[in-house]
Amino acid sequence: MCRSIKTLHRSEAPPTEEEIYAAALQFVRKVSGYRVPARRNEVAFETAVDEISHASRRLLETLAPRAARPPAEPADAR
Repeated sequence: MCRSIKTLHRSEAPPTEEEIYAAALQFVRKVSGYRVPARRNEVAFETAVDEISHASRRLLETLAPRAARPPAEPADAR
């Protein structure tokens, strides 16, 4: 299940709110063991998704940008 969570810290474009929400949802599903919570657990489930989304956004906003990778060295130069 967690294999579908994408790396959101990338140099080419910041993640969208939808990507952050989807990653948080997958995380809560994995931790809780529920794909869809029972009605009595919906509030707790959605609260957890919202809190993890907010924490993820704050983390991504404060991380230093990724360094650009140096160009690959040609094979004949080795």
